[in-house]
Amino acid sequence: MSPPFQPPSSHPPLLHLLQKTLKFHPSTSPFTLVLDSLEQSAAGLFVAACVAGVKAEAQIIYISYTPPNLNLNIDIDTFIPARRKTPEALKREITSACSSSSSTKRRRILLIISPLTTLLSRHPTLNISSYLLSLLSPTTSLLGIHHQDIPFPAAAANAPSSSSSPYQPSPQTLLTYLATTILTLHAFPQALARKTASDRSAREPLFGLAENRPGVIAGMGGNAYARAGLVLEMEHRRKSGRAVRGTFFMPPPPAPDAAGFGGATLLEEHPLFGAPDVGGEKEGKGKEGEGGGGETTFELGLTEKQREAREGVVLPYFDAQKEGGGEGGRILYQMGTEDDFDEEEDEI
Repeated sequence: MSPPFQPPSSHPPLLHLLQKTLKFHPSTSPFTLVLDSLEQSAAGLFVAACVAGVKAEAQIIYISYTPPNLNLNIDIDTFIPARRKTPEALKREITSACSSSSSTKRRRILLIISPLTTLLSRHPTLNISSYLLSLLSPTTSLLGIHHQDIPFPAAAANAPSSSSSPYQPSPQTLLTYLATTILTLHAFPQALARKTASDRSAREPLFGLAENRPGVIAGMGGNAYARAGLVLEMEHRRKSGRAVRGTFFMPPPPAPDAAGFGGATLLEEHPLFGAPDVGGEKEGKGKEGEGGGGETTFELGLTEKQREAREGVVLPYFDAQKEGGGEGGRILYQMGTEDDFDEEEDEI
């Protein structure tokens, strides 16, 4: 059994930005969009967001279209069921819950909507940009979870309103445009399988629905955060408009009931994601002191016989320096029958 992965002690700016983003502070990221799939769900990130909200003494308001999972040991202040409610009625309940928190000592509010896919598919004429922006405030941050594998109905996928142009972007494209930070989740075993295939110049494997096999919904190695960790792609947009991107490895929690994303590191620093081993590299390093070639797959050194033969070769410019000129530096030219005799050229 391999030893547990220990992240490096140094924290580059990307890791510092990730830690600030996962605190879901309004000043860092007012709207954080999480893109999950059947291969890797956002359940672990949802629990981590609730833990971060509790540590920051923020009021957590959870809006869900599904019943809450009672097995998750999380602390939620307000739960709002969104099933069979219009967007206007749902907005009134959210506003009422946010206003009630102003009377408490908590200054921050964390809104969690899961999933945004259901909100967009059931209300295709909803102006999602103005709707989500109306929920935000200087003290309110929004965390939206979007399922990428759930297709939108034709009315929602083609146009957000009945009178809109067919060139309107899809709902998912619109969400990625509105979000300040986009977090895309991948299963670590599947990402490792793709990396192994890429190192061998082989075709990358497909998983889940991408396999196009009858009856296959989820691929092998999916939803392995509890035992193997996950891969998180982050795209953060600063106020200047510049996007900062990074790919990270989130190790599994130390206990099955533990929460939080502790020990995150860059994916390229993971031992299994290092540079591929080149055949003969170790052999070349062992002979580096004998004749170089430590970074090649073949021997560049010379044997004793080859070295003596090379030292015995007399180069032309050395032969021309001998007394009398030698024979190595002379240029011999024999005129042909068609050559014209020219005294000036012959003197040169």
